[in-house]
Amino acid sequence: MRHIPKKHFGQNFLTDPAIINSLIDTIQPQADDLMAEIGPGLGALTKPLLARLKHLHVVELDRDIVHWMQNHYPAEKISIHNIDALKFDFSALAQASAGSANTRIRVVGNLPYNISTPILFHLLDQVDAISDMHFMLQKEVVERMVAEPSSPAYGRLSVMLQYRLHMENLLTVPPEAFNPPPKVESAFVRAMPYDAPPYPATDEALFARVVQTAFAQRRKTLRNTLKGMLDDTGFAALGIDPQLRAENLPVRAFVDIANHLAEDAGD
Repeated sequence: MRHIPKKHFGQNFLTDPAIINSLIDTIQPQADDLMAEIGPGLGALTKPLLARLKHLHVVELDRDIVHWMQNHYPAEKISIHNIDALKFDFSALAQASAGSANTRIRVVGNLPYNISTPILFHLLDQVDAISDMHFMLQKEVVERMVAEPSSPAYGRLSVMLQYRLHMENLLTVPPEAFNPPPKVESAFVRAMPYDAPPYPATDEALFARVVQTAFAQRRKTLRNTLKGMLDDTGFAALGIDPQLRAENLPVRAFVDIANHLAEDAGD
C-alpha cells in the first residue's frame, strides 16, 4: 500500500525487518492469545502476529488504513476497530471473551508518540483486564516509565505506572528503522501488571491526587507542595523528611502518605 504518513496521527511506520523480527520474538505470541494491537499502520507487526495467532484485534483511527486492512487481511483472522485508542474499551474485549482459554488481553503496538502518555493512563484504568503490554515508544518516555527515585527522569508517570506495573526497557531503536524517521530515538518496553499492587493504597483516587500534587511543582519541597494535605506532624509520623522533593520518594512512600491521609479522614 502506498500511504503518505499523516503527521496529525503521529504516524512513523516501522520498516526494519531485523528489528521487527526481534520484537515479535520478544512478544512471543501464542496461537490462542487474546491480543489487541494499537496503531497497526501498514502491518509491520500485524503480519507476523497474524502468522502466529488464530485471531487478532487491531485498533486503528486512520480510515484509509482501515479500508486497506479490510481488503488485505482475511476477515476471519482479524477484527478491525476503527476508533481512537483513547476511547476503546479493552476491558469489554476481555469480558466478551469470558469462557475462552484466555480472558485477559495482551496489548501491543507502535504507539503514536504525540498521545502515548494519555494512552498509557487509559490502559492503566483497565489494567485488571490486561495480562501484559509491549510498546514502541519515544525513548524519553520509556526512561520516565522505568526511572528510579532521585533520577532526573523520575516523575508522576514513573510513580503511577510503577504502582501497578513491573516494566522493562528492552531495546533502543534508532530513527532510521522508521518511515518517516522520527526526530527522536525510540525504545521497546514490556509492562506486566501485578496481580495486586505491592503497596496497595486504600483510596487509589487519593493516592493519584497526592502524586499529582507532589509533582505539580517538582522543584519545591514536599512541605510546600503538600501544604494543606500533610503537616509536619504527619511527615514525622511517616518518617519522611519534608525537605525532600517528590522526585526523592519511592512509590511506597506516596502510598504511605495517601493511606495516612485516608486514615485521618476516616477518624
